[in-house]
Amino acid sequence: MSASKIALLMPGQGSQFVGMGRELAESEPQAAEAFERANDVLGVDLRRLCWEGPEEELTRTENAQPAILLHSYAAWSCIPSEIRERVSVGAGHSLGEFSAYLAAGALIFDDALRLVRRRGELMGRAGTIRPGTMAAVIGLDADAVREVCEGVDEGIVVPANYNAPGQVVVSGDIEAVDAARERALEAGAKRAVRLNVSGAFHSPLMEDAREGLAAALEGVDVQAPSFPVVANAAAAAVREAESARKLLVEQLTSPVRWVECVESMAAMAPDSWLEVGPGRVLTGLMRRIDRRAVVRSVGTPGDLESLHALLEEDDDE
Repeated sequence: MSASKIALLMPGQGSQFVGMGRELAESEPQAAEAFERANDVLGVDLRRLCWEGPEEELTRTENAQPAILLHSYAAWSCIPSEIRERVSVGAGHSLGEFSAYLAAGALIFDDALRLVRRRGELMGRAGTIRPGTMAAVIGLDADAVREVCEGVDEGIVVPANYNAPGQVVVSGDIEAVDAARERALEAGAKRAVRLNVSGAFHSPLMEDAREGLAAALEGVDVQAPSFPVVANAAAAAVREAESARKLLVEQLTSPVRWVECVESMAAMAPDSWLEVGPGRVLTGLMRRIDRRAVVRSVGTPGDLESLHALLEEDDDE
């Protein structure tokens, strides 16, 4: 890994779990400091929520988003600087895009934590104002899913997450999503499963959240990232602060074009990929997008030990 270029992947909502980050904080002072700082910044015991739950409370959008960013940042801060300096491009899935900008120095930790807490609150409120839901469609290609959505008359339903070939999430009004599920199965989908979410994320139903997030971002100092971050809404590399602001707001009502994001990153020819934070969701998606990619997950002390071992191997060569 010594001479390699690294692509950074930051996970999004759904990767949270009770106990997340506890082992890391118990073994790494930098991680412990991040969890303590998060409690001070937000004025809530996010550390206890991450480590002890309850799961229902941790899963709430306004809690899950800062929890995932916190774990991702804690893990990132523990990665040896020799590796962090080799990151040549990054991206995050939905909420994870904020984590990617944090790693790239475009945001500072306190601001990023407050922003994603506010983002979660706004998204949760938008889901109350206009209730919606999401569903994962497995076994249909993206064009077929778009056609399914366009054929629904029961309300708004749109593709929201292009996660991997044959895995697209749709989002919208509850009746419209249920109709899309039925149509998808009729069109040959293997499965079409409702997700346990509090709103129709990445759809026009999140319009009420845009103004609030834009205002929150205006109150924050955003810098140009130290490495390009591929934005979900554009599937293109962002190198300027104002583009980052604009696309983070646009992301709320736009699909997560994850397959295209990975393809944009791959075009920059990284030698290896790091998923940093809770779980291995993005590592799993990568296997479906590009089986040749070498992906390592970093979220536990054991993962960090593996990275240190790689550095030692490099030094011996």
